[in-house]
Amino acid sequence: MVKKGDLVAIFHSIHRVMKAEKLLKSADADILLIPVPRQLSSDCGLAIRIAAEDRARVLALLDEARLSPVELHKKQEGGFESLS
Repeated sequence: MVKKGDLVAIFHSIHRVMKAEKLLKSADADILLIPVPRQLSSDCGLAIRIAAEDRARVLALLDEARLSPVELHKKQEGGFESLS
């Protein structure tokens, strides 16, 4: 589901995750709604997987819509690296 190099974006609430998903899907971004990985924690329970090659565009779209994630993590060998 989450490959090495992919990003996992975590948001404050389900509402914000759903708004972000709708925005990004309408822009044909390479994203996927996923459960928050066990290594990470979130009250929301859902996150958005962002393909590494679409990172800059997706983050710009989210920033423009004022839907920036609360946490951003990059999948590494054996775990996640926090980017936020």
